[in-house]
Amino acid sequence: MNQNPRSMIIGTGSAAPEKVLTNHDLEKMVDTSDQWIRERTGIERRHILEEGKTNSDLAKLAAERALKSAELKASDLDCIILGTITPDLSFPSTSAIVQAKIKAFNAAVFDISAACSGFLYGLTLADSMIASGLYKNILVIGSEVLSRMTDWEDRATCVLFGDAAGAAVIAASDGERGVLSTYMKSDGRLGNLLHCPGGGVSHPASHETVDQRLHYIKMEGNKVFKHAVRTMVDAAVHGLDLAGVRSDKIDLLITHQANKRIIDAVAQRLELPDEKVFINLYEYGNTSAATIPLAMDEALRKGRLNKGDLCLMVAFGGGFTWASALVRM
Repeated sequence: MNQNPRSMIIGTGSAAPEKVLTNHDLEKMVDTSDQWIRERTGIERRHILEEGKTNSDLAKLAAERALKSAELKASDLDCIILGTITPDLSFPSTSAIVQAKIKAFNAAVFDISAACSGFLYGLTLADSMIASGLYKNILVIGSEVLSRMTDWEDRATCVLFGDAAGAAVIAASDGERGVLSTYMKSDGRLGNLLHCPGGGVSHPASHETVDQRLHYIKMEGNKVFKHAVRTMVDAAVHGLDLAGVRSDKIDLLITHQANKRIIDAVAQRLELPDEKVFINLYEYGNTSAATIPLAMDEALRKGRLNKGDLCLMVAFGGGFTWASALVRM
């Protein structure tokens, strides 16, 4: 094997709750309409985790399916990296809870809080860990239960979010396939445009914070939209430049699934036709860190991604954070 092995995605898996909340269901809850939601976002339905279940339950399912796809056992894992902003608990980490549930006791574990960029931040770390020779098999998970921090009385945000998990097993390889480039960036000055103010040490949980509805997602949609397009294009261009690849060589673009207008704008700026853009937003809504691995797993299962294909993944999230990864599947 090379002195600096390349990392490769050798297995993927995903999970979504059975319960579905449609736009028509939301019409009965807030002042909105199916037509308005479709036209403004592209979302038709979203999946909602049932009571009594937690983030780690979804992550466990996605992890087990990714391990089966990779033909590995949980004991083969050296590390688990989990991206989420909806952890089971403040601590221990949700990755530690998943580790116990899948019995991956040979692995180091930690969570990443990078919002919707969480999976690609995790993939970037996994890639560098494998290139350094530190680890051979790493499980990267993006898993969210956003329904538990969604204000179902806020018509501007409650139509957007859903629950899901996606996972990928990253392994060392000396072949031509694998991760060709990764790129991460952030700008903390813009964090107040998309955040959840309650629950941390700034605003610990209290009757007052609950009454003020501080434990829900707050977003300035128009401003977020503009930054999302700009930063995801930035991430895409940097990722392609780092690998020395032109955009017309991309076989499939997978962006963070937040809003179809954002996805269309990014694809247009990269001059990519619709057939080279994967969208499953209509089914799941915005599932934050889960959107990229969920979409990648679906694209592979549906034959939209195949061995040897060049896949560009780009994400944008609260913080603000943004990232990209260019992968030869």
